[in-house]
Amino acid sequence: MAEYQTARAQTGARTAAAIDEGLRAHMNKVYGTMSVGMLVTAGVAWAVGSSPALLSIFRDPVTLSPNILGWIAMFAPLIFVFAFGAMINRVSAAGAQALFYVFAALMGLSISWIFAAFTGLSIAQTFLVTSIAFAGLSLWGYTTKKDISGWGSFLIMGVIGLIVAMIVNLFLQSPAIMFAVSILGVLIFAGLTAYDTQRIKTDYIAHAQHMDQEWLDKSGIMGALSLYLNFINLFMFLLQFMGSRE
Repeated sequence: MAEYQTARAQTGARTAAAIDEGLRAHMNKVYGTMSVGMLVTAGVAWAVGSSPALLSIFRDPVTLSPNILGWIAMFAPLIFVFAFGAMINRVSAAGAQALFYVFAALMGLSISWIFAAFTGLSIAQTFLVTSIAFAGLSLWGYTTKKDISGWGSFLIMGVIGLIVAMIVNLFLQSPAIMFAVSILGVLIFAGLTAYDTQRIKTDYIAHAQHMDQEWLDKSGIMGALSLYLNFINLFMFLLQFMGSRE
């Protein structure tokens, strides 16, 4: 009996160690995929935003107001991200990763105007601050023993409210509404960064023993998408406070 219990304990320890090792690899893949997506977004945004000829295809070169193509570019990532969940079930893991990079390129096109509206130095400073804040929030979400899964429903409702307020303010152009939206946006996406990191971790642990590699690969891409969106939104809202206008 004692030998059986010892063998069982050893087996359990090996299983736990394998899950821990797999979790580290999974999280590295999530952050790696997210980072490549960020590079794609930055490259497209800089290429379009720093070229008056390219930017004028989507926005007025003086006022930066979007034209028809600009409105399409602005809302394309939002439409794409809602469709992504349905599309990912119909493609392979490699196809899902390619879709993620297409989405990252569309996001770069959508935010390219910032290179014409803000100084390069303030964009770089805001990116640095966002990176530090994101790293700290994600690390806390990964390491905390506190269950923050209950935050999810409130944060998602907050995101929906932000989207509605931003769409309304496209027509009202109210600085007060934009200021309030920016403050709430920073708080909401800071919370989502910690929440999503913990969710990605717990989802992996819950499914790791099934060893469904296809599911794990797609789950990693969805996790990268979640964290990518949190980073981009946190950056854009912080830019409203830290950005210096051209």
